[in-house]
Amino acid sequence: TWAAPTPAQAADGCVVLLCLAAPSWRAIPQCVPPIRQLFRDLARGRGFPTCAMSGAGNSSSHAWASAPAFCPPQYTRTWDGPNGPVHSCDYAGAIAITVNGAPFSQTWWSMAGDAVTEFSPAAKTQLGTWDTRFDDDYAAWLAARPPVDPSVAAR
Repeated sequence: TWAAPTPAQAADGCVVLLCLAAPSWRAIPQCVPPIRQLFRDLARGRGFPTCAMSGAGNSSSHAWASAPAFCPPQYTRTWDGPNGPVHSCDYAGAIAITVNGAPFSQTWWSMAGDAVTEFSPAAKTQLGTWDTRFDDDYAAWLAARPPVDPSVAAR
């Protein structure tokens, strides 16, 4: 007798949680396929996987980006529309990872499969090294902004 295969969503959710909490999931060959699949699934409107074995205080969740309120400033684009400013985000959504009840990381992902991870100060302390692309992009964005006139800022 043949049985239909059942989805291993719980196992996949645990792999996703571990990979997204890594300093750089791209640098771990075992993480690349499940994370790429996660991005494809989210882009197709599928649910975010869960991990029943993650333990108390450890979780992950997904939210859709919404510029400018829920999109990092370095990835928010603004242009003049017919009725005022129009905002868009370079990324479609963000996956938040919580470890021991505290924010750990947030991975911003795009429909095209690109992603960048923002690590919390606590995560950076714990990891020691991490993928700095988010921080580098933010520093470049800050450096490209026009300087603030102190006389205007004091008003």
